[in-house]
Amino acid sequence: LFPPPPQDNTDPQKTAFLLRKQWTLYSVTPLYGFSNAHLKHYARLLSAFIAAEKQKGLAVEVGVELDIKVAVSSIPDLKGSDRDQDAILVQLSLRPPASPKNSEEKLVWSGCFCSVSGDHLSENLPEDFTCLPLFLANGAESYTSIVGSWFQKTFDCCFRRLAISPLNLSWMAAMWTGCQVDKTTSAMELIFSVPCLPYPLDISYAIHPEDAKALWDTVQKTPGEITQEEVDVFMDCLYSHFHRHFKIHLSATKLVKVSTAIASAHCDGIIKFLQSKYLAGVLMLLTELAISQIQ
Repeated sequence: LFPPPPQDNTDPQKTAFLLRKQWTLYSVTPLYGFSNAHLKHYARLLSAFIAAEKQKGLAVEVGVELDIKVAVSSIPDLKGSDRDQDAILVQLSLRPPASPKNSEEKLVWSGCFCSVSGDHLSENLPEDFTCLPLFLANGAESYTSIVGSWFQKTFDCCFRRLAISPLNLSWMAAMWTGCQVDKTTSAMELIFSVPCLPYPLDISYAIHPEDAKALWDTVQKTPGEITQEEVDVFMDCLYSHFHRHFKIHLSATKLVKVSTAIASAHCDGIIKFLQSKYLAGVLMLLTELAISQIQ
């Protein structure tokens, strides 16, 4: 039983970098020996590590002498409770070699460690461990791999891609449908993959947001709470409506993507946040999924 997404109390300016970008999700085991007091030192060490990897020819831009600048900062706003650790933002920027020192840098990769209402993971851990179970990456996978390997070596942690099951996608569809959004015109879209075919086939099912909300309101018994039974009834109603019109049993397919005005999520662990108001609620659900993968 998940609570529905709470409205966000974070400063929209400080969390705007998360919105309308495609983020790849990872779960991360607790970091050993990590300290918020040493972020500038970590940035220098990571910068040296990236330079060393570049020497081996593992850089993204091979053959071009690019100056990669590393910034590591904390975002105290991005957490669910005072017991959560501050989120940590890692950013890589490029400065072309011929440009003057004060010229504009181009942000090429961002990674964010966070824990939104995930403090129960750290309850029984020794003091030397920092719990930031959810990691989001935006940018080239080669940078994610280099940054990830530095964190794994330095803090004895482990990164794993975080997939989202069809069951969790159906929860997201129901929860996000129930959220109040100002003047939205975007339809709720569900994408299903048809199994056991010699070629890939997806079915896209778009529902007007007001219709989806009206259906959810008839299904949800207690405002402020969501149960598995309610999610099942909501999805079954959508399936039977689709079958009535197209004679296709969606229950025989696999739900692979959910898009709403709040966010979109793909089963491969790709997410896009669209509303700052519900950012904390979506991150709370993703933190929960990351913790369940670690445990």
